[in-house]
Amino acid sequence: MDAPQTSGRSGGIVATLALAGTVAAIMQTLVTPLIAELPQILDTSSSNAAWVVTVTLLVAGVCVPVSGRLGDLIGKRRTMLICVVPLIIGSVVCALSSSVVPMIVGRGLQGMGMGMVPLGIALLRDVVPTEKLSGSIALVSASMGIGGAIGLPIAAAVAQYANWRVLFWGSAVLALGIGVLIFAVVPDVPAGAKGQRFDAVGAVGLAIGLVSLLLGISKGADWGWTSGTTLGLLALAVVALLAWGFWELRTRDPLIDLRTTARPRVLFTNAASVLIGVGMYSFMLIAPQLLQFPEATGYGLGQPMLAAGLWIAPGGIMMMLISPLGGKLINARGPKTALIAGAVVIAVGYAAALPLMGTAWGIMLAGIVINSGVALAYGAMPALIMSSVPLSETAAANGFNTLMRSLGTTIGSAVVGVVLAQMTVGMGGYTIPSEGGFRTGLMIGCGVALASAAVAAFIPALRKPEAAEAAAPAGADPARAGA
Repeated sequence: MDAPQTSGRSGGIVATLALAGTVAAIMQTLVTPLIAELPQILDTSSSNAAWVVTVTLLVAGVCVPVSGRLGDLIGKRRTMLICVVPLIIGSVVCALSSSVVPMIVGRGLQGMGMGMVPLGIALLRDVVPTEKLSGSIALVSASMGIGGAIGLPIAAAVAQYANWRVLFWGSAVLALGIGVLIFAVVPDVPAGAKGQRFDAVGAVGLAIGLVSLLLGISKGADWGWTSGTTLGLLALAVVALLAWGFWELRTRDPLIDLRTTARPRVLFTNAASVLIGVGMYSFMLIAPQLLQFPEATGYGLGQPMLAAGLWIAPGGIMMMLISPLGGKLINARGPKTALIAGAVVIAVGYAAALPLMGTAWGIMLAGIVINSGVALAYGAMPALIMSSVPLSETAAANGFNTLMRSLGTTIGSAVVGVVLAQMTVGMGGYTIPSEGGFRTGLMIGCGVALASAAVAAFIPALRKPEAAEAAAPAGADPARAGA
């Protein structure tokens, strides 16, 4: 389907896809206000309760690239509707849970729905007019960050003033509403890779490798980085991913075309995406703790959870406002420039946070700057990817790029977690992160953002053969398409 055919209602399509991404992100932050209470709510240990958060990350890591490939094979709209189903079922299971096992199952089902965001971004290429494409990609791509920032205070308010089960009943209603909107508003576009087969062996291999890697990184601090479990998982990840890569290079219809991802333009974009993920998540870990730590520490601001969420929320709103400007920058200067600019703005935000971390206003302003940079970067990355891959691989390539961002947030969580665990002070019989630990975490965020800008600077210009192939329909001759 050509984009002009849907130009009259492209605004509604973009709004629906952006809302879908926002809802998916809210699902991830849903349990954040409940983390301290989960052991009591579920009558379990703190270590078991932590799986309520970890399982969503693991399942999403596996399902996002698989959903992307299914979008290319059977259609992006159909796959998005499939993603809505586990979101609804998972929310209902969580709402009815009274023990840890069904809660983990429900949260895992919610993780299966995270593939909606890269599918929505890829779908824009099919249904939005060229002149609106950059801004639309920027908005839908930033929806994950927007949902994460505004979802926290909403979830905190519900958890504080209502029963915790209301959170999950509300998420079920949101997921159902998104499903209805997608069915009613989003057009059914022919699948770009229709007729190809699904690579089940590749999906299983990638699942083993990703689960081992993400689990080792996310739980390494709890289990010990030199423990047999952690080292065994990381070793299994290396072996599984190498075997998976060997298979993908030799199968006819791979889950992810590694030859395409090895192109310098795609490779450097994905590398920058990992670093951007680290930079974004570092602040998300540090800011709530600084806001909520007691004032008696000398650096905590003593804010209750709801107030802390409200101080962070303007950053998410700023992402929504900056995204259209990011689209204009992409149109004027190209996505590479927008990515570099976004990384530099993130670094400036971290640099500003160092002297401003002593006040809630200062943390809010730093968050606004950092999230403005994230909005620019998040809009540029899928634009770079989609301009470099064939139409038949847009959803799979975007899913892989989203996976790289998620890998970055996992690494960022682990790195900052180690720093805060090692740099501590004793207070009232408890050991808590020190002011120096928080400052070190902020400096890491600044350095990683600058490193991302440096990596992005090496992204090569789009060559004419690549541009022709990216513009060609599935099965078409790239040379003729370019002509």
